[in-house]
Amino acid sequence: MSQVTVTSSSLIFAQSGGEGGGAAFDQIIGITVATAVITIGLLWIAYLHRARKITWLQSIADAAGRKLDRPAWVALPLFTFVGTILTAFFGFIWDVSLHIGRGRDDGPLANPAHYFILVGLFLLFITGMLAMILPRDEKPGPAALKITRTWYVPVGGVLVAGAGLYALIGFPLDDVWHRIFGQDVTLWGPTHLMLIGGAGLSLIGVLLLDFEGRAAKTGETAADSRLIWFLRCGTFGGLIIGLSVFQIEYDFGVEQFRLVLQPMMIAGAAAFALVAARIVLGPFAALVAVAVAGVVRAVTALMVGPVLGAPTNVFELCLGAAVVIELLALTPLIKNRVAFGAVGGFLVATVGLWLESLWIDAMYLYPWPTSMWPEALAMAVPVGIAAGACGALLGRVLRSEGLPRPALSRTIVVATVLVIGGATANGLIATVPENATATVVLTDAAPDGGRMVNAEVTIDPPDLASDDPAWVSILSWQGGPDLDNGFTVDNLERTGPGTYRTNEPVPVHGTWKTLLRVQDGRTMTAVPIFLPSDPGIGAEELPAESSFTREFVPEITILQRERNFDHPSWLFAAASLVVLACTLALVTALAWGAGRIGKYTRGQATADTREDVNVT
Repeated sequence: MSQVTVTSSSLIFAQSGGEGGGAAFDQIIGITVATAVITIGLLWIAYLHRARKITWLQSIADAAGRKLDRPAWVALPLFTFVGTILTAFFGFIWDVSLHIGRGRDDGPLANPAHYFILVGLFLLFITGMLAMILPRDEKPGPAALKITRTWYVPVGGVLVAGAGLYALIGFPLDDVWHRIFGQDVTLWGPTHLMLIGGAGLSLIGVLLLDFEGRAAKTGETAADSRLIWFLRCGTFGGLIIGLSVFQIEYDFGVEQFRLVLQPMMIAGAAAFALVAARIVLGPFAALVAVAVAGVVRAVTALMVGPVLGAPTNVFELCLGAAVVIELLALTPLIKNRVAFGAVGGFLVATVGLWLESLWIDAMYLYPWPTSMWPEALAMAVPVGIAAGACGALLGRVLRSEGLPRPALSRTIVVATVLVIGGATANGLIATVPENATATVVLTDAAPDGGRMVNAEVTIDPPDLASDDPAWVSILSWQGGPDLDNGFTVDNLERTGPGTYRTNEPVPVHGTWKTLLRVQDGRTMTAVPIFLPSDPGIGAEELPAESSFTREFVPEITILQRERNFDHPSWLFAAASLVVLACTLALVTALAWGAGRIGKYTRGQATADTREDVNVT
């Protein structure tokens, strides 16, 4: 066991700033200086603009306003946001891919993908600040917030800036986290969730900002041109992507948590975004939104994979979810927004997930087994219903219909948070069987840059995995830019009770980390086959002997080999609570912002309150 566990806390702290701990201090200083320069520059431009000592910023914003038929304080931020979110998303996918194929970074500036993420998050914060800085002689909408005697800012701008700040705070907290707990090489590290969550949830702020601009331009929300309608559909497509970033590990095939979480996350993201899109933009909006999301995801995957030579990911389509939402909208239920959202969420989490499973089974490394469906539905249905109801609330706000009575609105939002939290907590429960072993016999195959082997595996007890498990596979990853871009998965062929064999040779050389994985029901465990020496964390090589028997261990101790588990349990809990508090603060701010806008725009004249929106 000592060969597969992580190093002691004293070693991690001794190596802070090295490979296994936080970033080197010169990189921290560089990022800090850059942040200070950008902040000071932004404040200086804000002062010059509001003091009318420069005109170029207003001229650029006015030009953007003419293009998008929006006030200047909305149009320019919308332009910058598109570049912002695409830059950050590309960097994010590339970063995840590099970690899968090549392992951890030497620091935040040693990974080229991090530059795209940093630039994207900085621009996200700047986008929100632009929306706050630009209004000079006007109150930007009836819900605007008063900053000084003559300075009003749009609520959406505050929310976008807040989401950007929340994501940026994740960077220094991430370094502190690594110094204390080691590098948790997983997307679901608490501080990693801050980075991606801030960017993903910023789409809600952008939708609210755009609505404030439409309402403020003419005193009524006039009908959009076909192009603008399509762009607004694209924003909801962005929201689908933003809410789907949490399952990216599943898209690559290196999920470090139980498979049952994937359908729940898909149902929640699709129900929220597509219900809102259909309510706000009318017929075909849900279909257009998933089409835009699919194009963005496909282009990004092609750029990261075939073009840059990193592991390629697949992605959920949400097409089945869009179809059921569009069909449900043909019924009179569409007039009762909350009921429409709840029923739509239920259909997304049942019929929609069944249709999605056809794509998952055809394209993903780990299809959804039949045995998983009872628990999957028990998690996905409540989440889908709650998320759909929340999407309906957002849709009501964006159509000037206001929110239902406060008690109902607050209950829906709080219930959604609790339901998602409960479903996630259930999905995180995993057990490791006691006294379970795997006997592995390796046979050398033709070398490919190093030693390759075929494996025959005998699991004891034989019934550790059922006939329909989530997976019994061998994962090889972080092998560098060679065979299969440093990543390969082999779903083992079952040859008898508890016996399996590989379908193709797997690597056991160089920097590859190769392990046997088993996930079935609540069982999630693994056996290391080959682990290289890692001086950065003081770990010795675990050789791939021709025949060996090893115990099953918690999978996290192998996949997150750099992580430090030698710390008081209260410390990890306290640090996680800090991140949770920041997350709940952002969610609360978004709910407050939507409520404020809904209150001040309720009943306002609108050209698209009828069900069939005019897009001509």
